Amino acid sequence: MTIRGGAPGGRAPTGASDDLSNLLSRIATRDAAAFAALYKQTNAKLYGVVARILTRGDAAADALQEVYVRIWEKAGEFDPLKGSPLAWMATIVRNRALDEVRRVRPVSLEDQPEGFEPAAEEIDPLAARERSEGLTALVDCLKALDEEKRAIVLLAYYRGSSREALAKRFGRPVSTIKTWLHRSLAQLRDCLAS
Repeated sequence: MTIRGGAPGGRAPTGASDDLSNLLSRIATRDAAAFAALYKQTNAKLYGVVARILTRGDAAADALQEVYVRIWEKAGEFDPLKGSPLAWMATIVRNRALDEVRRVRPVSLEDQPEGFEPAAEEIDPLAARERSEGLTALVDCLKALDEEKRAIVLLAYYRGSSREALAKRFGRPVSTIKTWLHRSLAQLRDCLAS
């Protein structure tokens, strides 16, 4: 069974909502078959919610797994008079994802790419021009990269995608992604130095 498209205002159609409410009632009695059916009907939608907040696929998948554990544990707390079952589950997903965002510590300097310099604590008005010129040079150097390698560099260092996620997305071995990133950064470094 699949979830049908939402009605205006983001609410699920009554039939889907009633079905999910019924499944949550059964899950409250520890009905594993109902839990499997609920997962099958909602996992894509709930993954979409968590993936918008946690951009790394592995973090989103881990958070979603924890969400389903919470749904299993708290199904008896769902009140259909307070809202739709999908909205109730989406709230759990959103709260879990936001907890993860708050929990994640900043990336250590050792994990940054070679040549990375942290931003200065003071604002230097003359540095703004240098940064602007540097950004323009970086964009020009990025354009010199092969399109696929440029996308991989941007996803890795701008979006924070893991090597494993990139390997899966581009259908390449992790070792190839690491090599491409290393070579692309060297090419960028050389380009920026010239």
